[in-house]
Amino acid sequence: MDNQLEKINTLVYETSKEASCVVAGQIADLIRQKAAENKPCVLGLATGSTPTSVYAELVRLHKEEGLSFKNVVTFNLDEYYPMAADALQSYVRFMHELLFDSVDILPENINIPDGTVAKTAVADYCKGYEDKIKSYGGLDLQILGIGRTGHIGFNEPGSGQKSRTRMVTLDHLTITDAASDFFGEEFVPRKAITMGVGTIMEAKQIILMAWGEGKSHIIRKTVEGDISDHVPATYLQNHGNTTFYLDAAAASELTRYKTPWLVRECDWTDQHLIKRALIWLSQKEKKPILKLTTRDYAENGMSDLVTEYDSAYNINVKVFNQLRHTITGWPGGKQNDSYVNRPEPSPVYPKRVIIFSPHPDDDVISMGGTFIRLSDHGHEVHVAYQTSGNIAVFDDDVVRFADFMNDFTDMFGLDKNTAQTMFNDIQEKIKNKKAGEVDAPEVQKIKGLIRRGEAKAGCRYVSEKVVSHFLDMPFYETGTIKKKPLSTEDIQIIKDLLTEVKPHQVYAAGDLSDPHGTHRVCLDAIFRAIQELKHEEWMQECSVWLYRGAWHEWEIENIDMAVPLSPDELLRKRRAIFKHQSQKDRPLFPGSDSREFWQRAEERNRGTAKAFDALGFPEYEAIEAFKRWHF
Repeated sequence: MDNQLEKINTLVYETSKEASCVVAGQIADLIRQKAAENKPCVLGLATGSTPTSVYAELVRLHKEEGLSFKNVVTFNLDEYYPMAADALQSYVRFMHELLFDSVDILPENINIPDGTVAKTAVADYCKGYEDKIKSYGGLDLQILGIGRTGHIGFNEPGSGQKSRTRMVTLDHLTITDAASDFFGEEFVPRKAITMGVGTIMEAKQIILMAWGEGKSHIIRKTVEGDISDHVPATYLQNHGNTTFYLDAAAASELTRYKTPWLVRECDWTDQHLIKRALIWLSQKEKKPILKLTTRDYAENGMSDLVTEYDSAYNINVKVFNQLRHTITGWPGGKQNDSYVNRPEPSPVYPKRVIIFSPHPDDDVISMGGTFIRLSDHGHEVHVAYQTSGNIAVFDDDVVRFADFMNDFTDMFGLDKNTAQTMFNDIQEKIKNKKAGEVDAPEVQKIKGLIRRGEAKAGCRYVSEKVVSHFLDMPFYETGTIKKKPLSTEDIQIIKDLLTEVKPHQVYAAGDLSDPHGTHRVCLDAIFRAIQELKHEEWMQECSVWLYRGAWHEWEIENIDMAVPLSPDELLRKRRAIFKHQSQKDRPLFPGSDSREFWQRAEERNRGTAKAFDALGFPEYEAIEAFKRWHF
């Protein structure tokens, strides 16, 4: 059994959408079963991005297949404290918008912790919440997500297995992860009311869901590690009816996927698996690939691979050459070059290139060195900024630019009254804005213009010949972290640009760990547009390369093109990033990493170069990495 190290029943699906539909189907079956028995179906529900697709599928089942929620009683896991029910970030609002307002559940059957109860009354309120759950005979099914600290609900590291519903203080990492929803870390409540681990463990059935590689490490600790209060989710190993539902990315660190040769016999005709195994072995033994021995293979469960290829050296050379052929200083291809092993297959030179940038700075942060190289090599480079990025600008930057406009009009004898009125209006709107409140339309526009000006400056720094396109995809323009679903209008915008430019190369952000989800949606729009255009004649010479954003880099076994950067090019990349002044020093949404984006990018690029160096390749200053997408 390849899951022999797993201590919790774990099911893995290719996509989160597929897994979500299965979970929704299980919930629907339970609701129908309880209705047939004339009993209430008592559900423990979770919030956050993880269960949103499940709730969407339940709404569809209600509207299209007649699933009734009249016998459903719900108890939500948690709520921030203090938190008004109608606040933008409240879980009351979340649940009503995503589920309750779209189904026929009875209002009196909805239970969500009250973030407005007086602090002196919280203990009694929490006991009452517990008593109400018990009055229904306990939870029939509890739905969970998992935090990067391993928390379930808001049971942070240190929570006891017998803990009950209570007020808790949030872990710093949890606060950091929530910062984007609150437009800044300083606005995140420091406390919350949460069901306890003991409350959760009393549910008759538990389903935990996790999506994306950002959750992969904590999933491995939870599923394969020892039970520890440092990772509260590990307590679920003691529950007799718990199932984890994961997408492939969230499962990627489990032994059966990351190092399957340690738990089962492998099919060593899979070339990608061989490459992954040798890279892992080289890193584990701290040896260059060409120095790995038969003994190294045997001591790490890979002796059957040596048997398959007669000798360790044969395998070493094969994989070394595969990796060597990914390294190129010519990302757009080389003029009049007959070398057949370059990553870029198209002989056309110079090329028309589109770099898709989800936010107005992803181009230079994630592939700035390659961007510079493509331009220096004479290719026609277009940068398409897919969204305005307007929510990631501090309010004081808006006041500063409005003040500049006010002084500008005065200096050049323009309409002073109009400028002054606008400046006063902007100041008033920002002054009266509550924490977490959506910006006024005028403020959103100015923030978008700030990001647009910075993007133009970045392009000009690379070359005056770079053509910039500002797509302002409609799905993004809500003024909040929560975006609209991707629409045909969004996809058509991408199709129109592709058809206009007819590129030989497309670069797109393949960073699916973007905590805000924008990269994921932008990539989906590109994929769908290309699929609709793939039969066009010009598409036959087009290659698509995926880069990573500020959160992760491609694993070496997944890199199809590695572009080395010189110290000078790395410095030029840093200066291009510096053009994005609104994101400098302290970006509004830094994620869990407090470093500036240029620092993250350089550390990642140097780390990739060191990893190649350790495998036995030349010592480069830095490397940017790309994975080819075959459409």
